[in-house]
Amino acid sequence: MEMTSRERVLTALNRKEPDRVPYCELGIDRALAQRLMGWGQPTTQASNLEANVYTVNEAKALAAFLHLDNICFVLRAPVYAKKEAGQDGRLFYGEGLIKSEADLPSLQLPDPYDDSLYAGAEAFVRQKGEYAAWFVTRIGIFPTMLSLGTENFCLALFDNRPFIETVLDLYCDWIAVVAERICGLGFDVFASTDDMAFNTAPFFSPSVFRELVLPRYHRVAKKITLPWIIHSDGNMLPFVGDLLSLGIAGLHPIEKGAMDIRAMKRTYGDRLCVLGNVDLNLLGMGSPDAVDQEVRELIRDVAPGGGYIVTSGNSLAGYLLPENVLALSGAVQRYGRYPLAA
Repeated sequence: MEMTSRERVLTALNRKEPDRVPYCELGIDRALAQRLMGWGQPTTQASNLEANVYTVNEAKALAAFLHLDNICFVLRAPVYAKKEAGQDGRLFYGEGLIKSEADLPSLQLPDPYDDSLYAGAEAFVRQKGEYAAWFVTRIGIFPTMLSLGTENFCLALFDNRPFIETVLDLYCDWIAVVAERICGLGFDVFASTDDMAFNTAPFFSPSVFRELVLPRYHRVAKKITLPWIIHSDGNMLPFVGDLLSLGIAGLHPIEKGAMDIRAMKRTYGDRLCVLGNVDLNLLGMGSPDAVDQEVRELIRDVAPGGGYIVTSGNSLAGYLLPENVLALSGAVQRYGRYPLAA
């Protein structure tokens, strides 16, 4: 029986086999969407990663064009760091602006009790149609690191832990209120995007994670009543058991070169939906045939038994080749039907 996109995604997040493997993305750079959809040249390269950049009709048009099963609404707390526009629509964070306790008064987050904060999300989700509507945000550790600056954050871990805790609590208290409100609006998935790892290892030790981050994430988890997907680039293996204790439904993107998505499925597939991880380098510099082969092999190896959602290895960045993005989409349609071909 043909499922709706929403049914397909929720079945996969419940670690079951839907009618076909879902294809979802956490984000699509406006610069790429302009090329794919013939919407003209981007008016700016400064794609704001903290704000929603698509109307619901634009999001649905993109989803229909790429055969995506999800649409995303983005609302992230502001990061207090210098921001620079790079090429291909990406905004880059530079020097952190919250250097000491003296800077804390300038760290002002939107009032999470203000109804107007949710007006865009409410309008978006009312018109989601049959797509799985994802609310995309951050919990707090990544904006804390960015706002303090990486070097300042690392030094403060040892000589001023209370300063970090104050900033982290500001972000986590904010998202706890936002999450409770958002989860009652009609979204289908809650997705948080806090990068916590390099390719080789996490940014900080498991002990720091368990002392500093995990208790606050448990506090937020009590407010999240939707299937929760956690995103982090890099090698998150040392934290997987801790993340499972939060009750998350999925982990994204299980970055190629940092983690082995096939091993993740074997080890954690009974407790976790895996999402990923078509190589961005391949999508940006390879050929459509190579993309087709990568998607086919991922579906062959990771999709059996369900609990798998195809995504790019991060998001659809502005520098990706449109023909390779279309090859990714087409391959999911071609090879993802259950029962899978031998």
